[in-house]
Amino acid sequence: MVTAMPMLRDFRQSDAAHVDRVALTAFAEFRSAYSDWPAMSAAVSAMSALASIGELIVAEIDGALVGAVAYMAPGRPKPDFFDASWPIVRMLVVDPDFRGRGVGRALMEECLNRARRDGSAVLALHTSPIMTTALSMYRKMGFSLQRDAPAIYGVPSAVYLMRLEH
Repeated sequence: MVTAMPMLRDFRQSDAAHVDRVALTAFAEFRSAYSDWPAMSAAVSAMSALASIGELIVAEIDGALVGAVAYMAPGRPKPDFFDASWPIVRMLVVDPDFRGRGVGRALMEECLNRARRDGSAVLALHTSPIMTTALSMYRKMGFSLQRDAPAIYGVPSAVYLMRLEH
């Protein structure tokens, strides 16, 4: 069996329901970790709204939308625990049925490309220790722990930063 590589493209408004479904499906495995899953799931299932303040990138395999990520350029709105001048990654999500096929890595590489395009010296993100697969990938890519961030519905969170070579 040949595994198709993910094709990346910018979000279109017609993708909204698909992006929101993938985000909710991707986070559902962690539902028991959050102190208020209904509130968390409401936030996660509105991922497509990030397109109004940043660049939403989607991944497709064989025409199916299987992942997404939001890239927030320097100076764009972001949580206050980030430096406003940093570009950041928000909500990297991959449909559980398509994990292990390079979708998350491809989406992160695209965020790195956009940070370089913007002349940034760093790229930042926040994640949680419960996101073991994503955290492992971020560390292998060169992200390092900077500081703790506020917990999200009882789940610890931290800021990670990668210095970019130009």
